[in-house]
Amino acid sequence: MQLYNTLSAEERAQLIDESGKKRLTLSFYAYAKIDDPKQFRDNLFLAWNILDALGRIYVAQEGINAQMSIPEDNFEAFKNTLEVYDFMKEIRLNEAIDQDNHSFLKLTIKVRHKIVADGLNDDTFDVTNKGIHLKADEFNQILDDPNTIVVDFRNHYESEVGRFKGAITPDVETFRESLPIINEQLKDFKEDKNLVMYCTGGIRCEKASAYFKHQGFKNVFQLEGGIIQYAKQIKEENLESKFLGKNFVFDNRLGERITEDILSQCHQCGKPCDNHTNCFNDGCHLLFIQCANCKSAMENCCSIECLETMHLPLAEQVKLRLGKQVGNKVFRKGKSENLVFKNSGNLGYVSLAIASKTKNIQEKIKVKKVLLGKAEHYYSKAQVALFSIEKNQLKLGDTILIMGPTTGSKELVVTKMFVNGNEANEANSGDKTTFKVPFRIRLSDKLFKII
Repeated sequence: MQLYNTLSAEERAQLIDESGKKRLTLSFYAYAKIDDPKQFRDNLFLAWNILDALGRIYVAQEGINAQMSIPEDNFEAFKNTLEVYDFMKEIRLNEAIDQDNHSFLKLTIKVRHKIVADGLNDDTFDVTNKGIHLKADEFNQILDDPNTIVVDFRNHYESEVGRFKGAITPDVETFRESLPIINEQLKDFKEDKNLVMYCTGGIRCEKASAYFKHQGFKNVFQLEGGIIQYAKQIKEENLESKFLGKNFVFDNRLGERITEDILSQCHQCGKPCDNHTNCFNDGCHLLFIQCANCKSAMENCCSIECLETMHLPLAEQVKLRLGKQVGNKVFRKGKSENLVFKNSGNLGYVSLAIASKTKNIQEKIKVKKVLLGKAEHYYSKAQVALFSIEKNQLKLGDTILIMGPTTGSKELVVTKMFVNGNEANEANSGDKTTFKVPFRIRLSDKLFKII
């Protein structure tokens, strides 16, 4: 009985690309009493694995919190797996605005103490006594009320790239940090002000609204379904968006655009930019904002130190990491001293630039392509990529597509190539080929030919 992933992210990405099927990215949550979270977790994995459902899901005795990617063909079958449980019957599924087939590449379901790390003792207050839920039009109306205080209950790296006009944006790294800060900051307004809160999908506000009512706030409201649902409703109902910029999301997309306003800067050069990246150095993985020029020049790294480390032999990189914490624990998210243009806390609402229009992900999926092979190496100084050809044939003049979870989708035309060390006009199955690529590639990248 399979209860865990057996495929790597790279293998899964290849299968998704080869299938050519559209996938839906969605999120949902539910607070409910679950007596045996481990058994609940295993049952979900068995049901979802056969549907090719992927995602990051947390379950606890208090409920479930899920962000997922589902094949569109299996969507109804997936909803049926939720209907088995009374507390998930007719549950709201927040569908993403910008769909991406690579939003999740593994099915990870973890049992946790809580589905959101809020640091609260739930026994000390009534968690069911929540604030009033507001739909998009109601939320817009209450924001116009001068008696309203609106609070962003997300972290600094989320609010930096997008936020509601006039919102208080705490300079915090975790949800639990924001609760006492806001309570102290607004202690003189408990009786007469409207405390209006929002977050990404609504789950943080479910608990926060009850907590603040317990703290004595009389008029507590929350955005139903969070920014994700708000964006969907304003589009469907043709409403003004009082949210500006991009909504940070916790999958491989790292954000979906709500308005074309760019409110933030590249942390390395200061150019208007709101694209997050993770430092490519495996001993860092710092989350930060990086423009296309810096991404190319710094090869997805946050600092010269990380860039130099990444070019060391793998054995030396591993040796440097021995005994140290890795991943996002190395730095606070987005708070490294290397990030000269980092902004958080008291943020403004002036648009620094307008985002350029990008091709819809579903238009990209329609491109007909055949798999050629996979990446073997990238020679950064020469900007040359090495690929192994596993099937089909590559010829000079062919338009190719290089795709990967980090690289994204990059098209170029092959004008010169070397095959097995010699300049040649074509490469066939079993050959090794090198050619110029003006951007860094990764070992997870696949090579396709557009037909």
